[in-house]
Amino acid sequence: MPQRPVAVLGECVADAFADSSAGQRPGELALRVLPGGGPANTAVALARLGTPTRFLGRISADPFGALFRQHLRGSGVDLGACVDAAEPSTLAIATLDPHGQAQYSFHAEGTADWAWSAEELAALPLADVACLHTGSLALVREPGGRRIEELLARADGRPTVSVDPNVRPLLVAPAVYRARLPHWCTAADVLRLSADDLGLLLPGVSPEEACDSWHRAGVRLVVITLGGRGALASLDGERLTVPAPATAVVDTVGAGDAFTGGLLHRLGRLGRLGGRLDGLTLDEVGDACRFAARVAALTCSVAGPNPPWPADLRAAAPRESGRPDPA
Repeated sequence: MPQRPVAVLGECVADAFADSSAGQRPGELALRVLPGGGPANTAVALARLGTPTRFLGRISADPFGALFRQHLRGSGVDLGACVDAAEPSTLAIATLDPHGQAQYSFHAEGTADWAWSAEELAALPLADVACLHTGSLALVREPGGRRIEELLARADGRPTVSVDPNVRPLLVAPAVYRARLPHWCTAADVLRLSADDLGLLLPGVSPEEACDSWHRAGVRLVVITLGGRGALASLDGERLTVPAPATAVVDTVGAGDAFTGGLLHRLGRLGRLGGRLDGLTLDEVGDACRFAARVAALTCSVAGPNPPWPADLRAAAPRESGRPDPA
């Protein structure tokens, strides 16, 4: 039976990095622009791993929009349901600290990603998808955020719903995410977030306590990525941790998005996407998280949000464990 697609709903962002190698003259600043945005990065990771992936976004007709289309299509993502938007693309200026961690300043007012109309969302092809993944700024920037939230509520258990809050405090106050997260949890089956997100959403609350609160709100599977310390996964309150593979970090841009892509890809291959994760076991969660951690580690080993292809995973597997691990 053909594998049902995963739909990813959200933004594309042009990530611009200062390029000191460009030989610019005094008084100039050269920027190297990479296609990014959390949902777009997750769609790329899924498609490269072999999951049929449908991106649902509003993509501008400007040069950045052309870059997004080329990148997504080149990774195997289906763009047939995207909206051709008249508004400009969202731009983020990124700087890297000595550990490869990115900090962003955003240019996001009046851009294409948040301007969803109710009619555009109603026309999206979702009847055949196994999973609907969304999150990041698309869920909190208006006018589209509330409308996407309503779309999740209408999913009603048909596709598995996955949410990644991906808190961006420079653009949206964490209090806004805190107020909206309970609504997302009533619709979500999978919640993936980072330790940084947790600190902003529930300051002073332990990962275990946070998992329990989100389970009570309705989420079956919570995965909190902990950077170099691996990840904590909680399925209906049963928990496990997985380590992060050793890797030489170039930067961490897109690593969390790649983890989400790897997690959903593996759950799909296990036949667990579609519906409310019925039959999912903690052993299967551990398998999916270990695979996702490998995908994230390989993303950290290269510059920018550049998740691996299956050949990259096969090439790395003998070095990691002495045996291949098929995607």
